[in-house]
Amino acid sequence: MIRFENVSVTYDGATGPIVQDLDFEVPEGELVLLVGPSGVGKSTVLNAVSGLVPHFTGGTLRGRVTVAGRDTRTHKPRELADLVGTVGQDPLSHFVTDTVEDELAYGMESLGLAADVMRRRVEETLDLLGLADLRARSIATLSGGQQQRVAIGSVLTPHPGVLVLDEPTSALDPAAAEEVLAVLQRLVHDLGTTVLMAEHRLERVVQYADRVVLLPSPGAPPVLGTPAEVMAVSPVSPPVVDLGRLAGWSPLPLTVRDARRRAATLRERLGERADGALRGDGETREGHGETREGHGETRDQPPAPHTRPHSEAPDRSGPSAPRRWFRRGRTPAPSAPCTAQVRALSVTRGQVRALRQVDLTVTPGETVALMGRNGAGKSTLLNTLVGLVQPSAGQVDVGGSAPHRTPPRDLVRRVGLVPQEPRDLLYADTVAAECTTADADAGAEPGTCRALVRELLPGIPDDTHPRDLSEGQRLTLALAVVLTARPPLLLLDEPTRGLDYAAKARLVALLRDLAARGHAIVLATHDVELAAELAHRVVLLAEGEVIADGPTAEVVVSSPSFAPQVTKILAPQRWLTVTQVREALA
Repeated sequence: MIRFENVSVTYDGATGPIVQDLDFEVPEGELVLLVGPSGVGKSTVLNAVSGLVPHFTGGTLRGRVTVAGRDTRTHKPRELADLVGTVGQDPLSHFVTDTVEDELAYGMESLGLAADVMRRRVEETLDLLGLADLRARSIATLSGGQQQRVAIGSVLTPHPGVLVLDEPTSALDPAAAEEVLAVLQRLVHDLGTTVLMAEHRLERVVQYADRVVLLPSPGAPPVLGTPAEVMAVSPVSPPVVDLGRLAGWSPLPLTVRDARRRAATLRERLGERADGALRGDGETREGHGETREGHGETRDQPPAPHTRPHSEAPDRSGPSAPRRWFRRGRTPAPSAPCTAQVRALSVTRGQVRALRQVDLTVTPGETVALMGRNGAGKSTLLNTLVGLVQPSAGQVDVGGSAPHRTPPRDLVRRVGLVPQEPRDLLYADTVAAECTTADADAGAEPGTCRALVRELLPGIPDDTHPRDLSEGQRLTLALAVVLTARPPLLLLDEPTRGLDYAAKARLVALLRDLAARGHAIVLATHDVELAAELAHRVVLLAEGEVIADGPTAEVVVSSPSFAPQVTKILAPQRWLTVTQVREALA
């Protein structure tokens, strides 16, 4: 169905090709996953299928890309629209109408389908993607995840033979991501649709792929094979694969179910190490032989890695600290000074009650993860903390003042927000110009912002235009711009969207360092692995209300939707990350 024949793409002004010597085929009715670090050309490969490369992006395409026999060099995107449906990383750039229902119908109208056919397909897609309650809503009022589902739905309604998807689950909560992937799998299996998809969150998608195409580095030849074959050599891999490598399992597991079947011995080893550490330190746990209702702990379970005295600073020591994993989470002391405080906050936007009686306290050095389904109110809460949204009722205090009444020049030194759409913060023509402006606005020493960019995302030239960066690279640049002012309260909305595992690890290290220096961090995320790795507390929101607020291990372990892969594999023991397991076994 899709054929790449010795394809290379070089953009204008680039010193070399972003992708080179691509030669592979995607058969009809298969789901093929495109993986690799940020910036290796995954979006370029996808855009070559839809004809956006080179007709829209410019540059030089050598070789040949065909889709069902149509050469994309001689067929413009509009001439492929009946065959190829494309969803890019940025849903907002995809929309041409104002409401959900109109957007789902627009593509079919452009192809001249009959009205009764359009009506039936719109209804089917609303049900498939859980959008029925949003059909009359303005797209501008939807959350990022809801917009992403609408964008996916708009390319499903024309029933294209080929779907090209760039990070299709990046803004979706875990349950919504599973629903979307189940729909894609049904299209592949039942209708023979061909899907080519790029995704960084491999823990969500790798088990659905028929084959994987790995782009190891810019210009490097691709590696093709089954998911198990490619994951064995891939520089990017999900936690379930990393845990399999640590445990010495062969072949490597790709799903939680496969890993659980092999994990009995590993659980025994971890239990022995945990019990030995307790005996060696003379520590005991009161009620260790009892079962705790709601957490499923039994007498043969090792101590949970989630509590520590309130007076302790976050423990970020290395493997030499033998008891680090027993002190993972943090519950702030009631008497601790507050960086931000929210009391009985309610926000109404139009006819939507976005937040209802929300209470939240954030202390210096604390990292709080806001989680919940799409549309739960996470972004609204962040926007209220930074003064972009005025409370309908209740109080918001950040650094001793109400954010919505504080002048922006003063507010930027108290709180900074990295939004879901990084382009909202980027308006200069080059990376260097963005950094220079950020230094001036923050009153920081020249070069501060550029140093942060180099730390988070090495190898980006000063003269690169922000629009030429990948979505993950733009997000990283926006983060550096905000961090330049070193605000006491840092807010991040889906900060790992578009980031590969290496970039995410660098982000985690930077945020841990900021927390250790006393900065308070609040991040809204659907990335359960990020929350497990970084957050001291997790606050779950539903329908604008706080339904859970507690140490990370306590909240995520008890949630089937928000538990990380390691937790699911090693349950009932309460391990959160591969790093914790590695340190426990050391």
